[in-house]
Amino acid sequence: MLAILAAIVFGFALLIDFLNTNLGAPDLFNTHTLMLIGFLLLSLYLAGVGSGPRGAGGGRWYRGRRPGRG
Repeated sequence: MLAILAAIVFGFALLIDFLNTNLGAPDLFNTHTLMLIGFLLLSLYLAGVGSGPRGAGGGRWYRGRRPGRG
């Protein structure tokens, strides 16, 4: 999810850069700020933050022989 958000932020920063606009607040939302937000989201994704719950919820939950299979 964080990687998708980072891609959206990077795309928005690229659009702002192509249109050469400052959105009315040149110090708040400029291309460099949005790129830093995108890098932050991407680094959090690569660090494993927000990857979902870990534990008994997924994967192979039964270890050993399955009963009733011959």
